[in-house]
Amino acid sequence: MSSRQAITGIRSRVFRVPLEEPMQDARHGLQTYFELVTAEIETADGQSGLGYTYTIGTGGHATKAMIDHDLAPMLIGHDADDIDTLYDEMQSRLHYVGRGGIASFAISAIDIALWDLRGLRQNLPLWKMAGGAGKSPLTYRGGVDLNYPIEKLVQSVGGYLDQGYRAIKIKIGKPDLAEDVARLRAVRDRIGPSNKLMVDGNFGYDLDRAMAAGKAFEPFDLTWFEEPMEPDDFAGYGELAKATRVPLAMGENLHTLQEFKHAFEHSSLSFIQPDASNCGGVTGFLRVAKLAEPLGIPVCSHGMQELHVSLVPAVPNAGWLEVHAFQIDRYTLRPLVVVDGRAVAPDEPGSGVRFDWAALEALPIA
Repeated sequence: MSSRQAITGIRSRVFRVPLEEPMQDARHGLQTYFELVTAEIETADGQSGLGYTYTIGTGGHATKAMIDHDLAPMLIGHDADDIDTLYDEMQSRLHYVGRGGIASFAISAIDIALWDLRGLRQNLPLWKMAGGAGKSPLTYRGGVDLNYPIEKLVQSVGGYLDQGYRAIKIKIGKPDLAEDVARLRAVRDRIGPSNKLMVDGNFGYDLDRAMAAGKAFEPFDLTWFEEPMEPDDFAGYGELAKATRVPLAMGENLHTLQEFKHAFEHSSLSFIQPDASNCGGVTGFLRVAKLAEPLGIPVCSHGMQELHVSLVPAVPNAGWLEVHAFQIDRYTLRPLVVVDGRAVAPDEPGSGVRFDWAALEALPIA
């Protein structure tokens, strides 16, 4: 190991980032802010890499505590470029108390920082380090909009079209299936037959309701029906796939490689959606993509578009990049670039994500 690459310090912070307006889905209630947890890793030669994760409002301080008390002490003195080894060691260190959950969020922040450091050292952008298959993924705009009345929902979707998106995702999961169908019909009428339409149930259904919904949604030519049921009901997804022609997608709530293996084996998914903020960072995302490749399953993303724009197109089995409703662009130095319905990954060395620290530090203390 070069002593110059030895990790000498890790600094973590938590920010509470307000949303423009309250957002709601079928399971998590009304959301008014999200938490951003950052991790800055320094090495002996003065280099620093930036990593981060986020929550939908809870767990940010617990994630920071795990970084500070459990991960940072074990990483100090190790080679920052030995990413695979450090990833496996972090997983082993937290295995007894973790195997997912907050442990995966903390590991993700550290891993992203290590990849950022590697890119800065090698003068390479993340999309090239991650495989280099491409840099301009298919892109859709996802809304957190279950609380919107139909008129506002249609207006919101129209705004996405005006911004250049040609694929849209809306939330579903109303207590009355007829409401979901009415929302879908209104949105499909607004976007027309040529644009793509996805729906996200945020595990608000049980199997019987999901089967009924899947059949009711078939006339709307959906690209996918996302996470209708509890994400660890792997066999249930397999049953649902037999009962509907609508393709199934999930992955944002799978945090370990073993969970993804179960999904691939039992759930008959058409799309997989790892989130680098909670599945182990860049390393976790790429390991999931490698598992999915021989199965012919496209790798999509959940949230974190400013980072995933470099990961999704880089792998051979690239799927769709989600542009999430959380307004992270307000706090980064490079807003997401979308051209003709496709996002464009940055070419700058490292992860391509740099925060506006002054804007974040002006927020109320989390």
